[in-house]
Amino acid sequence: MNCLWRGVLALTVVATAIATTYDGDVHIECSNYTVGVTWTVGQHVEFSRVFLGSCFATNVTELPDGSMKIAFRIRLDECRLKRQITAKWVTYNTRLTYKPLPKPQPPVFSVPVECEYRRPMGMFPGFMDPSFGTAFGHGSLRFYMGIANGDFSGPAQSSTFYLGSLIPIWAAVDQQAHLPLLLLLDECVAATTPEPDPSGPVYPVIANGGCLLDSKFGSSRFLPRQRSSELHLSLQAFRFAAGQEVYLHCRIVAWDPQGLDKRRKACQYNKELEGWELLDDPSQSSLCSCCDSHCLSKERRSRSSDSGVQGVTHTATLGPLTIIDGSRGCQHSESGKCPVPEQEDWRP
Repeated sequence: MNCLWRGVLALTVVATAIATTYDGDVHIECSNYTVGVTWTVGQHVEFSRVFLGSCFATNVTELPDGSMKIAFRIRLDECRLKRQITAKWVTYNTRLTYKPLPKPQPPVFSVPVECEYRRPMGMFPGFMDPSFGTAFGHGSLRFYMGIANGDFSGPAQSSTFYLGSLIPIWAAVDQQAHLPLLLLLDECVAATTPEPDPSGPVYPVIANGGCLLDSKFGSSRFLPRQRSSELHLSLQAFRFAAGQEVYLHCRIVAWDPQGLDKRRKACQYNKELEGWELLDDPSQSSLCSCCDSHCLSKERRSRSSDSGVQGVTHTATLGPLTIIDGSRGCQHSESGKCPVPEQEDWRP
């Protein structure tokens, strides 16, 4: 646990009560493993009806002036604290509430409580639910892939997307004790079957050893990396098999960051420069010059890198997704526009 929380940013803030009838100060202190909250209120309250998340107070003191000090000290995994993981931070949040009235009456006092820490290495957002289309592999490395929400803090609430909208796709490798690895998507094709079918119709998204083909003709793009072991892909929803269940079959590669070549890279088309560009180092974009021809020679293609010293590959299937044509079926909406499937931040 010490190793997990190395580099934690402790946060201490002071909040003021928002209910005018219960004036007081709320003091929040965040530590590596716990959060402490103290509410000093200038009048008597029923302390058994004061909650931090779902927990009761751990200590109550009546002061000589008639005020009360109600204190909590809880672990970060207690009291239904909500956790959100983003690229750089892990945030825990809940509310301090006073509920003297029975349900369904709302609290008469409510204050947000939040602690923020630097995200430890090896901690990933909650993409582990297969209903969101998750693929992960076992072996010397562990791979993850999922459909993300808009800010890549967790999985999307819906796997239905409108034609032309952007599908956030997140992929990562747990490096464990390995030296830093660079995560690449070597190849991705869309198909209507959960298992790859060479004889069936497919829509190529990434090919030629990491060329994002869809970036040349649409708005698909790789986003700037937050970590070398992760890759964020913003994929424009395509017309292929619209209305049907679609699966994305990808070959994920964990590679030596110093070993990029024309076979192992992440390239996308820069419409402003009218040329292919290397995601991780635009100065080496010459590695992408083959994206319009053939990057993989027959000699190279026949060699397997599954157990090579430079990297490890894993095949993942993401889905099912459903892509619908928003121009059909919403003509009679009051606003004249098609609703966008809702997405929300991940909560455990």
